[in-house]
Amino acid sequence: MSYDIQKTDEQWRAELKPEEYRVLRRAHTETPFTGEYTDTKTEGVYSCRACGAELFTSKEKFDSRCGWPSFFDPKDSDAVELAEDRSYGMVQTEVRCARCGSHLGHVFEGEGFPTPTDQRYCINSISLRLKPDGADVGPSRTTPNGAADDVSPT
Repeated sequence: MSYDIQKTDEQWRAELKPEEYRVLRRAHTETPFTGEYTDTKTEGVYSCRACGAELFTSKEKFDSRCGWPSFFDPKDSDAVELAEDRSYGMVQTEVRCARCGSHLGHVFEGEGFPTPTDQRYCINSISLRLKPDGADVGPSRTTPNGAADDVSPT
């Protein structure tokens, strides 16, 4: 698929921290119960850490106790891309950022969670960046990856 943001592997390596690169660009998974957003209850919007695209909101986040942040639906159906993932000897549905193609996690259905969609978007914390509702983050600037980055006054 063609993405709005296209970069070479070298560019992604230069812009992302090693663990971010490993998860976002190489589709690895962070260790469960270690991510910064696993248990957060902060209200706001979760964006792609690689490109800044808005992906999920706290309104769709729920506690699945699976070790990663869980959402029952993306912020906008066009925000994510779903792809068949046959790694690790099983078939899963991978969730990618529709803007840059970065790996976010996987989506599962029919697990019986009391959510409107009966889906669990199991997303790596390291793939996300949370902007809290009402946060006064100061002026924005554009990062080398083309995303708006918040600059807090010091």
